[in-house]
Amino acid sequence: MSRLLKGVNLYLIGMMGAGKTTVGKLLANHLSYKFLDTDDIITQSTGRSINQLFAEEGEVAFRQLESNVLAQVCAYTQLTVATGGGIVLERQNWSYLHHGLVVWLDVPVQLLYTRLAEDRTRPLLQDSDPQEKLRSLLEQRTPLYSQADLKITVTEEQTAEEIANKVMEGIPGVLKQELAK
Repeated sequence: MSRLLKGVNLYLIGMMGAGKTTVGKLLANHLSYKFLDTDDIITQSTGRSINQLFAEEGEVAFRQLESNVLAQVCAYTQLTVATGGGIVLERQNWSYLHHGLVVWLDVPVQLLYTRLAEDRTRPLLQDSDPQEKLRSLLEQRTPLYSQADLKITVTEEQTAEEIANKVMEGIPGVLKQELAK
């Protein structure tokens, strides 16, 4: 599969709690790629948590940091990259994402809510009705997520390994479509 990809990066997009980091690490292993998480890069480079950045700088400043990180990451090859859930909101980020193959992990709101119910590290979920907030964010972002090269619908029963395998199975079809263009 690595030969088929020819070093092209794999970018995982989707909502918070979709499993981008977990699945991304498995994919990197399958492909003999390096794994990066844009949120981890931001927290390491700023020395602050995502929550702190949102509280101290605001979402607009955070999104700019996110874009800067993505711009730097796309200069490299043989990477599997887990992106922040809102990375698709900035139009310029699509020019960076399209340097690679974009995979959308599409997870239903109820499953996202179950996964994130105890997570206090998500600034956008510090809301009186986190489930409704998730539904609203997903509704807003779905048209953007749907621009991905490959959509993987995730169910509660699937393990991270099964999801990674679905991605691996879907990649050849996407690459054939790209070559046909």
